[in-house]
Amino acid sequence: MATSVKPITILGAGRIGFAMAVLLRQVGDYDILVADQDSNRLKPLAALGVDVMVVNDKASLARAVSGRYATLNALPFHRAITVAGICARAHVHYFDLTEDVESTHAIRGLAEDATSVLMPQCGLAPGFIGIVGHDLARRFDRLLDLHLRVGALPRYCLNSLRYNLTWSTEGLINEYCNPCDAIVDGEPTQVMALEGYETFALDGVEYEAFNTSGGLGTLAQTLRGKARNVDYKSLRYPGHCAVMKLLLNDLRLRERRDLLKDILEAAIPATAQDVVVVFASASGYSNQRLVEESYFARMLGTEIDGNSLSAIQLTTATGICTALDLVARGVLPQTGFVGQEQIALDEFLKNRFGRACIENFAEERPA
Repeated sequence: MATSVKPITILGAGRIGFAMAVLLRQVGDYDILVADQDSNRLKPLAALGVDVMVVNDKASLARAVSGRYATLNALPFHRAITVAGICARAHVHYFDLTEDVESTHAIRGLAEDATSVLMPQCGLAPGFIGIVGHDLARRFDRLLDLHLRVGALPRYCLNSLRYNLTWSTEGLINEYCNPCDAIVDGEPTQVMALEGYETFALDGVEYEAFNTSGGLGTLAQTLRGKARNVDYKSLRYPGHCAVMKLLLNDLRLRERRDLLKDILEAAIPATAQDVVVVFASASGYSNQRLVEESYFARMLGTEIDGNSLSAIQLTTATGICTALDLVARGVLPQTGFVGQEQIALDEFLKNRFGRACIENFAEERPA
């Protein structure tokens, strides 16, 4: 158990950084500093009563991290390697939300000689879905197939893209453009984003699913040689994939990602009225019988200490805060690289932050 207040730094004062601060502040066990380059974005955090700091270069970034127990990185994915390196040199525990596969490989390398924990991919997908997937995989004497599906979706959507922006636009584009880790016929491989198209219904709601990068986290390495097929796909409402293929392939905007980001943010509204859908299924042999097991949850946002958090804010912040809390309480290793699947699902869900995932399961269907 944590016995004293631990100083932690949250890097990034956006929607997820704000949600982290709300969750951590309410338990009273963490002395919180939030750092960002935009002083205006820090104002709502200061109003919460946490310390804030403007960082605009590597020197100020190092000052924000130095001497802290841990750093929670909510900056864009391309900052992950830099921040992880600073934390490793400062002997500070490091956690992030990156979906970027190359960044995670680099952080694993940094962790080989680290005296602190380096734990990337602590959000929803990658993150919580890997915990769910590993829990399912462990139930079989011989695992055959593991399929992971996650969607952060608007509850009410009328535009042709069948989508509203609910989180990082940069991260979304990265997922749609980069190769995707998978296990196919027993061999680790990479498959193309936006391919592997499928449609199905969950609890009466129609979805499409297709390959996206990063959501599998380190699970492909963990299950290497232990499964026939393992894959991760994003859930969307039907029609979204075709429009994204038009933009990325036919209009060649995958070669101009900054322009695509500007287009999406100018034309597609953001929404806080969202729903997170998590579905995982596994098949294999148990007691010499071929069986299948599944996990399904639909989660909404909620209000915490008078602050409204959307579903994607809540589920993403819950993942990284739980990871921090389990390290602080000695449940997880205290040095080196830690993958999300090293967290047992039961440990996650009984944690004071992880319980938020249970308490906000939703029964109603999105319109």
